[in-house]
Amino acid sequence: MTATPGCWKCTAALVDLLLPLARLAQCQACHADLHVCRSCVYYDTRVANQCREPVAEPVSDKTRANFCGYFQFRADACQPQAAAQDQAAAARAALDQLFGSKPVK
Repeated sequence: MTATPGCWKCTAALVDLLLPLARLAQCQACHADLHVCRSCVYYDTRVANQCREPVAEPVSDKTRANFCGYFQFRADACQPQAAAQDQAAAARAALDQLFGSKPVK
């Protein structure tokens, strides 16, 4: 069974989602734009311009609707805030273990 996709911003279930997404599609719960880089399969913060599509035009605001022709909706784009915080804490702990913990003054 496939999980219901969620909004990248508020994680609300997008039950009446029609694909391909219209450029001005919005989340019913928080009214966030959905045709955004953050909801795309090519979005990746680890690469140049945060996009794995090499010929796509750079988009400055990854959270606003855009005209990218390479956009493909990613159903698992939502990341609950708690999960993001857990990942950040784990990364900090790994860095502290590697470099040692020093208080910031």
